[in-house]
Amino acid sequence: MPSAETIKSEVFNQISQLLDHKSLTVTDDMPLIGGESVLDSMKLVELCLALEDKAADMGFEFDWTSDAAMSRSRSMFRTAGSLAAEFVSQMEGKK
Repeated sequence: MPSAETIKSEVFNQISQLLDHKSLTVTDDMPLIGGESVLDSMKLVELCLALEDKAADMGFEFDWTSDAAMSRSRSMFRTAGSLAAEFVSQMEGKK
């Protein structure tokens, strides 16, 4: 099983591939939803589908459809870091 840091790096790489401004560096506090978001809604869906595929390859199901998914205060999509942490949490919960 890959380390949490390796998974975080892979999630950040997925985000980076979808950025319009390739000069941006993905950071823990980079917003993924809201007015400051670096991804539009279609790219956010693309990201979710890519993470679903990655999770399937790793042997678990990534659930990005929770009631809180788009909540600005509780969403896993608040920032790149919160999304990576949720992905790792779901991965570790399926061991």
